[in-house]
Amino acid sequence: YDLPVNLGNPEEFSVKDFAEKIRDITDSKSEIVFLKKQTDDPTQRRPDISTALREIQWVPKVQVTDGLKKAIEYFGRVLKEGGEIIPTGPGATNPRIKKHED
Repeated sequence: YDLPVNLGNPEEFSVKDFAEKIRDITDSKSEIVFLKKQTDDPTQRRPDISTALREIQWVPKVQVTDGLKKAIEYFGRVLKEGGEIIPTGPGATNPRIKKHED
């Protein structure tokens, strides 16, 4: 099979759901800030994995919460080793960060 295939978890979660899960996993007290929706923001975040199942017999093996925990651990190591993670891509600078004065 040589056409594009969606891979992902077929459960549907909102960005808010993910933000709350991440906040809970990290024991953060951070406030979740809602920004204006981007014009090209998808309304559905649930991949159709039927082609992956049918054509390459692929199914997700990692539960969403377990995957988030692994990602959080990974990015924690990256931060510890490199000191920062620099967002890239369209709109990466959209979130407004409060600047703290020392």
